[in-house]
Amino acid sequence: FYELALLHEDMHGEALLMTLQTLGLPAPSLGARNPQRSTPPKPRDVQFAAGEFLLGTPRGTESFVFDNEKWAQPVKVAAFQMRASPVTQGEFRRFVEDEGYARRELWTTEGWAWRSAGDVSIPEYWRRDSGNFRARRFEYDVELDEAAPMVHACLHEAQAFCAWADRRLPTEAEWEYAARNGGSDDRFPWGDEPGAPSDALDLKCLGASLSAREPGAAKSGLRLMLGGVWEWTSSPFTPYAGFAPDPYREYSEPWFETHYVLRGGSFATRSRLVHNRFRNFYLPHRRDVFAGFRTCAKNA
Repeated sequence: FYELALLHEDMHGEALLMTLQTLGLPAPSLGARNPQRSTPPKPRDVQFAAGEFLLGTPRGTESFVFDNEKWAQPVKVAAFQMRASPVTQGEFRRFVEDEGYARRELWTTEGWAWRSAGDVSIPEYWRRDSGNFRARRFEYDVELDEAAPMVHACLHEAQAFCAWADRRLPTEAEWEYAARNGGSDDRFPWGDEPGAPSDALDLKCLGASLSAREPGAAKSGLRLMLGGVWEWTSSPFTPYAGFAPDPYREYSEPWFETHYVLRGGSFATRSRLVHNRFRNFYLPHRRDVFAGFRTCAKNA
């Protein structure tokens, strides 16, 4: 119960940072520095063979387990190709400049209703500046880092981008299968041991960067699977087989079916919280989350 309370408090710490970002207030003075400018990634996909694996956490695991990870269930995954890095701000800027927010054919029915109701035309915290874009990071406007991961995207925006780019979001099972390098038992993308201190987690930096020092090198070759930005999946948040609520009964159960799953963790997430099987979940219109996404090829 103590560990449950501690880790849930970690989540509230990140939520408070989201609030400061929303209100345009400074981040707390905890030594966080501005992120490095990102090194532009070379777009490439990582191929994963079809397979069957146990999605979730198996019984008998010694580490703390949240109720929505219980218990592991067999899932079959078809072969797929996943982009090695999250979608960048520069890639998303091209979607914006190609009138992506005005093109009805790119949006789901729910997404278009959300976009129209709010008259949304650019990403949250972006503003146009003499033909270019700047983004607000807490209380400061900063130049858009074209190669940094896209952040503060909601699920509707991620889905519209994917339609524009002729790509798709990964399912929750595909994301975990990839993080576990084809369904291995590893707890982290690099193995079973906790990673090294990282610029991609624990609020070491005030934003995400593809140049960030990662906790470890993923065996699959994927970048920033833990840290940087939370990553939307296409999967609704649903219980695993045999789910039963833990002592904090309202942690997961009230949100099944209405929320969608995010995976990975952000620059503001505590490293002791996240691992390959950790599930985050938010409503699809939320833009305040430190969330981006990565894509998969549609033809795989």
